[in-house]
Amino acid sequence: MNKKHIVVVGLGGVGGYFGFKINQTNETSGKYNVSFVARGETYKKVKENGLTLVSPEHSNSNTRPDAVVENISEIKNADLVLIGVKEYDLENVCRQLLPVISRDTVLLPMMNGVDIYDRIRTVIPDHVVLPTCVYVASHIKERGIVEHKGSPGKIIVGRDPEHFSAPVEWVKDVLSESKIEFEFKDNSLHAIWTKFIFIASFGLVTAKYNSSMGAVRTDEQQKSEATGIMSEIQRIAARKGIDLQDDIITATLEKSSMFPFETPTSLQLDINSGKKDNELELFAGAVLKYGIEEGVETPFTQKIYNEIKEKIRLR
Repeated sequence: MNKKHIVVVGLGGVGGYFGFKINQTNETSGKYNVSFVARGETYKKVKENGLTLVSPEHSNSNTRPDAVVENISEIKNADLVLIGVKEYDLENVCRQLLPVISRDTVLLPMMNGVDIYDRIRTVIPDHVVLPTCVYVASHIKERGIVEHKGSPGKIIVGRDPEHFSAPVEWVKDVLSESKIEFEFKDNSLHAIWTKFIFIASFGLVTAKYNSSMGAVRTDEQQKSEATGIMSEIQRIAARKGIDLQDDIITATLEKSSMFPFETPTSLQLDINSGKKDNELELFAGAVLKYGIEEGVETPFTQKIYNEIKEKIRLR
């Protein structure tokens, strides 16, 4: 029987962390074939030196997959593809994957966003896509080296609503064998939207003011804008049949208090450093799009979206 082939596309903070764990286990078990797809300098470094993870979880911090390739077109016979790219690369990566995956290939996006599943479906309409929500504090320390801090990373994975009965038990086995913390649910959308209401509201407001999570929590103006965005997302979710907890706004603000006052957000760092690519569309764009589709007015999100766009324009 042929070994199943696991492909990790993107070796950033998220893809590198989970790809490392899968491959390190597999180096001992040899149960699967594992390939990494990376670009440019990351490809060269991992091809030459393997992938390194700096983490309190691992003493042996280097792993070498069966193959490292630079182009998705080089992938053959993938059974599971972990998509660990930035959201602004998603459609491009999906278009490249479409000709190389088979009818039975399972796609596991390692990305946080309420529209990720729909966006993959638009490009790749017929395959099994498992909606996911990711929790991990990791980043690229340098090319080929991922640094992880804090608690072990965790994934919440759901069945594909379009292919609910698809045989994906073996994917759970991969995660379990790799000692990855995960929850597998029939429906993961509640978890995805619960996380989104947090990361979108705090990301957008900190990006506008170049502030911190603590400032959003304590400054009345910033807090008002963040809770306005949360309320819009909550109403959209309800229209889509996803009933978030009644006190979701209070709970989200309480969750933020677990972080140090000066904690930044990735969107804030990207916008205020002048980075060309950022997650503005992942957060505000998705809210505005779904608001139109579901007949929910989104004035708070629209205003802050316009203000951030203007901030970018004036750079």
